[in-house]
Order: sequence, then structure tokens, then C-alpha cells
Amino acid sequence: MPDQELCLEALSVLCGCKVESTSGASQLTPQDFVNVVALREFYKQEGFKKLEYPSIGTMSLEEDADMYSAPLALADGSGESLQHTVKINPQEFFHSQYDYDFTNIRDGDKKFLRGNEKYIRPCGWNRVALRVLQKYSDGDSWLGTGNDAWPVSYQGKRMDGSLGIILSHDGPPNDEPSFLEAGCASLVREETRGRGVYSTPDIKMAETYCKTFTSKVDGKNYKVLLQNRINPKNRKTCNREDIWLVYIPDGRNDVQTRAIVQESLRPYGLLLKQA
Repeated sequence: MPDQELCLEALSVLCGCKVESTSGASQLTPQDFVNVVALREFYKQEGFKKLEYPSIGTMSLEEDADMYSAPLALADGSGESLQHTVKINPQEFFHSQYDYDFTNIRDGDKKFLRGNEKYIRPCGWNRVALRVLQKYSDGDSWLGTGNDAWPVSYQGKRMDGSLGIILSHDGPPNDEPSFLEAGCASLVREETRGRGVYSTPDIKMAETYCKTFTSKVDGKNYKVLLQNRINPKNRKTCNREDIWLVYIPDGRNDVQTRAIVQESLRPYGLLLKQA
């Protein structure tokens, strides 16, 4: 496992809160963590400036806030801080037994499957495993390699609605009338407007949207991503290759929105790579 403080910095960058260790109970589970990361990006797409999350409170959605600078204040001038310190117990949050360093691994033509779908391993990255085994009522098959496993999905901090709309059309984009008609139709159909949480099965694409930070531990620059599993029943394919969307219908309240994310994305790895 990389330096624990470095991992906490990476978590801070992803979730927008300053994450510190504690020997007591964690404020966030790994599932809570991916919920926060996903909801932050979604609510920013919707034009909100703040996010409420249980056990944390009100968080600022201001872009690229420095987690180690002076806290942001509420827009109403009240002086109340929106930048929170979140405590996690590393023993509860990380699962070092399953860490895997892909830094010097190159897969070449090797093929891997998860849930009978192509798995592009995070070669070049160092994966810190999250403690997610035996945490879900439906068991651990979602995390396996069999038919019931969920496909692998990578999530970057800057993956949002600019990545593309969903198309109700089979095959890659082209200039055929049927494709163009489908594209036009997708602009007016509510379920194809791309409202929701974006991720990708392609680690190289995810890297282009990842967050980079300078560590106070060693002064080096690092890239950071989340490695998740995505519920194949809850994803939609966008018109841009290798982009997946968890669609959130309009009119859902905060609790319903959080439930959709929680039923669709499950984290299992924090990925770090020296920039």
C-alpha cells in the first residue's frame, strides 16, 4: 500500500473534503465515498453550488477547491464553512490484502473479462483496495469474475455531461440518415439527454478526465481515479465510445438520487499514478 497519508490526500481530492484518519468509527464507508464523488459531479452538472450528504452535512461544489487552504464560506456570507474534515478508520476503509501494483505491468494482447465483458486492467497505476467484501446483502458475486460479476468502470473527477448524449441506435456513430434521426430524437427524449453519472471501462480515457494533485507527503504530482463495478442493468451507452451513464430521471429528490447511485456503482479500488 502506498503511504497512508498519500491515500488520504487522494481521497480528499476526489470527494472535496479533507479526509483524515481516526482510530474510531469512520464517517464514510467506501460506498458512501463513491456516492459523494458521483453526486458532486452530478449536482454540479445541474448547476447546484452545495451538496447535502448524511454524516457530512453541507459541502461546497465550487470547482477545484484546495482541500488544504482556508475553508470556503457559504455564499450568503454567514461565514459558515462548507469545507469539512471527514474522519475514516483506515483499518475499516482499506483492505491491503487485495492491493495490487500495476505500475510496471503491461498486458499487451492479453484479454480479461469481468461479468463476461472486456476488462481493461489499470496498467501503470497502483491500486489500493477498499474494504467492500461482505458489505452488501446480495453477497460478493458482483466483485467476482463469473457470469454474475459486474463490469469494471473507472470514474474520474471531471467526467460529466459534456461527454455525450445517449443514442437509441445500434452501432457506432456514422452519417447514415437512421443514425442522424436517432441523434435528433435523443435530444428531445427525456431518457436520452444524458442526465446522470458518467464513467468508462477504458482506463486510458478515464486518465484524460482524472484529477491531478501535488502531495504534501513527498512533493510529487499524482493522478487519482476510482475503480468501480457498475450494475449492467442500470447503465446506458452514450454516443461517445466507451462512455457509460447511470441515468437519473428528472424530478428525483436527493434520497432517490442517492439510491440510484448506490444501486448502480460499487467501489473497490483507489488508483494512484505518478504524473
